[in-house]
Amino acid sequence: MAGDDVVRPFAVEPLSVRGRTVRLGPALDAILTRHAYPAPVSRLLAEAVALTSLLGTSLKFDGRFVLQTRSDGPVSMIVVDFATPDAIRAYASYDADAVAAAVAAGHATTPELLGNGQLALTVDQGQHMQRYQGIVTLDGAGFEAIAQTYFRQSEQIPTVVRLAAAEVLTREPGRDLKHTWRAGGLLAQYLPESEDRRRQADLHPGDAPEGHEAQTVDVDDAWNEATSLVGTVEDAELTDPMLSAETLLYRLFHERGVRVFDEQPLNDRCRCSRERVMDMIRSFSADDVTHMTVDGRISVTCEFCSTRYTFTAEEIAQDTSSGDDGAAE
Repeated sequence: MAGDDVVRPFAVEPLSVRGRTVRLGPALDAILTRHAYPAPVSRLLAEAVALTSLLGTSLKFDGRFVLQTRSDGPVSMIVVDFATPDAIRAYASYDADAVAAAVAAGHATTPELLGNGQLALTVDQGQHMQRYQGIVTLDGAGFEAIAQTYFRQSEQIPTVVRLAAAEVLTREPGRDLKHTWRAGGLLAQYLPESEDRRRQADLHPGDAPEGHEAQTVDVDDAWNEATSLVGTVEDAELTDPMLSAETLLYRLFHERGVRVFDEQPLNDRCRCSRERVMDMIRSFSADDVTHMTVDGRISVTCEFCSTRYTFTAEEIAQDTSSGDDGAAE
């Protein structure tokens, strides 16, 4: 295996390009299979998890990065939550009948499943710190184009993104056919060191034979070259379990010279707990708590990890009468 559930930063310095790749395997499969989503919904959520992994791992502080969509399509909401340094969780809300109808009609692409609405990208630096949120309109584009629009409008950084998800079928000796989900992605950004984006740059020949002369090219040509190379990446290359990120990056950029940095792991880890759920219940009024109580109990299921928490009326009464006000995260 080439290394799953990791983000690998890289730099192509002759082209003033920095970026990250992500390869998702068991962690993504666990997120998707616990909800038993229809295949088109799993594919859509997998792309969102890959994109969030690429963006969230760029945080240089303790905090959270959240991708959330709200739209009028068959998949009305997607939430992907990345918490530094390595925890990711996700879920999708969808209309099963509408998804089935879209598939039957051949209208199950990412833009068609999302419909019209908004995508919010939120950076949360923790308590007592201001949140930053960027909003992008969902207007018939996929996650790749949405991410590129976000960086162009909010960060003013030329960016290219490739995402892919795939359902892989494997069979071990003596076992039934197994379905697993994988996803991958690559993000590259044009980040020249010079603030005035100088028009000329001396480019090192990379892995060219000894004696090959350095080239001088227009900076815009350098970015055009980078985007053209990223555009050649095929979906299978992003999801192939036997193809490492290092090998893929070498295929793309070996002529210019590419540096890879230490990988950043990703883990399927939810932040819910019995204490957090109790804090949430405590934030409701007494009338709300009464309406939530059935047969003397309140049951709450985490949307992310599907863990079910059950509290008796006695536990709730004791906790709400003795604790301070709180709020769940």
